[in-house]
Amino acid sequence: MSTTSDFGPELRRLRQEAGLTLTEFSAALNYDKGHLSKVERGERSASPQLARRCDAFLGANGELQRLAAPPEPGPDAGEAAAPSLWAVGRRAVLAAGTGTLVDLGLKLGGRSAPATDPLLPSFRAQFEQLRKLGQSTAPKALLPLLETQTRTVAGLAAGASSATRAPALLLASRFAEFTGWMAQEAGDNDVALGWTGEAAELARAGGDPHLGSYALVRRALVTLYGGDASGTVYLARRAQDSGLPPRIRGLAAQREAQGHALVGDERACLRSLDRTRELLGHDDARNGAEPVIGTTHVSDPAAMTTGWCLYDLGRPGAAAEVLDRECRRLPAHALRTRARYGFRRALAHAASGEVERACAIAGELLGVMPAVPSATVNSDVRRLTRELSRFRGSRAVHDLQPALARVLAPAHG
Repeated sequence: MSTTSDFGPELRRLRQEAGLTLTEFSAALNYDKGHLSKVERGERSASPQLARRCDAFLGANGELQRLAAPPEPGPDAGEAAAPSLWAVGRRAVLAAGTGTLVDLGLKLGGRSAPATDPLLPSFRAQFEQLRKLGQSTAPKALLPLLETQTRTVAGLAAGASSATRAPALLLASRFAEFTGWMAQEAGDNDVALGWTGEAAELARAGGDPHLGSYALVRRALVTLYGGDASGTVYLARRAQDSGLPPRIRGLAAQREAQGHALVGDERACLRSLDRTRELLGHDDARNGAEPVIGTTHVSDPAAMTTGWCLYDLGRPGAAAEVLDRECRRLPAHALRTRARYGFRRALAHAASGEVERACAIAGELLGVMPAVPSATVNSDVRRLTRELSRFRGSRAVHDLQPALARVLAPAHG
């Protein structure tokens, strides 16, 4: 079976095989009986959320999700080359950076900065401040500054001694990687991939061969939010070579788990989560050199990702329980991270039928969204809007709808 028209008959077969009446099934899924009847007869198509929930409840191990979904692009789609606009190579970045240094007056007495120049520690402190600022500032507001700083630090390396050049290039690579993340948050995936490629190039020039593999993890995040599960898994697996640092492998395993969850492959997802937990718990992963790669605000990434994946696996109740616990551990200032996981938490509660709880969580988060707009978080806001639309009679849903519409309006404009 390979077409969406096969979904209804297969759903009916699995339901009957499980000994469930349509009434019992609809009550278990918290879905309207009439709607499910039309889906089984092929008169209505199943949403991804419904297919996911049916798959998990009936133990179909992803088969129902595959029947309900259109064909996915092949692995090569997840490894698209960075656009030519940004694929300028290391030498061009260094040249641009040198010009920026001159413009900003950072030359000392008309000479290149010496190896002991205090600018590098200053830029490292700026990077940490900008990353912190990214938690409470619109990404488009940060992008020009991040782009300038990336080229400025690369330019610092161009005129430095060999001892200073490598750490400057490595710091520039971290600026570039963070710039790519902010570009993705702003909704420009092509530019995000371009900066991710520049980050890998700068890291290689600085003597770190590993950030190129982390670039695969970042690309996998783009494919994940694009709904390309096979591309996500493919890229994440390529970043788990045994010679790589534990933290990069752990972050890649985390992304692979999310890819498996998208297609309902629970066994593969749980195996990847086990690897995530083991690798990110490794001493080298916890105590690596600063700046830390990946999130700095989620205290237990494996646990948080488990909650994330449980929703995609059609187990919203279990997802809500895990996300409730882990979201309480997020720092108050990390608004972007709180919104990212908070809307997934609200979505899990809504899918479990806890509508008022879902609306209360979302209502708190919607107030901060204007400060930290996010194209990626908006994907879950849209899912939440669709989920809540099944409960139009709820007063809480009615009251929340205007705020949901305001947050999503820019994405449609």
